[in-house]
Amino acid sequence: MKWLDRMTEGSGRALARRMSRRSLLAGIGTLLLGAAAVPLLPVARGAEARPPAGRKPATPAADPGDPSSCEYWRHCAIDGFLCSCCGGSQTTCPPGTEMSAITWIGTCHNPADGKDYVISYNDCCGKSSCGRCFCNRNERDTSLYQPGQSNDYNWCSGSTQANIPYHCSTARIVGAAE
Repeated sequence: MKWLDRMTEGSGRALARRMSRRSLLAGIGTLLLGAAAVPLLPVARGAEARPPAGRKPATPAADPGDPSSCEYWRHCAIDGFLCSCCGGSQTTCPPGTEMSAITWIGTCHNPADGKDYVISYNDCCGKSSCGRCFCNRNERDTSLYQPGQSNDYNWCSGSTQANIPYHCSTARIVGAAE
């Protein structure tokens, strides 16, 4: 084990010759601060169109209500124009738009089967705002410092192009809440 001692001592001495204590502590502090900021970054929950192999997506037995209504059960945490009124559906974007890979989530109660489902709200980006069927429901909405559950964030910023405009929002079922 002498080789490990020699290697550790040699690398420690080389580091001490190149760097002061203050700059070493500043580097460690920067690393810790960066690691603490990772949970604040947006998450790409809805980027994958299909569930992993061997796992079926949870879908409710009955899907009651009108998808073009703000009172539809999946819209419990939505903020924006409904894609079902803008040429798309609950799960697809209208032609000429692309779905943002980053998303916010909500947990909504389906009155038909009495279960709660995790809903992924993906923004469709690429055209100017749809302007039809605006809904702003904020059940369990959090502040912007918790962006994964905040509907006030510009989710089109995660699209493939920079400065792409918001068009409408989808409400996709991710799975059953447990």
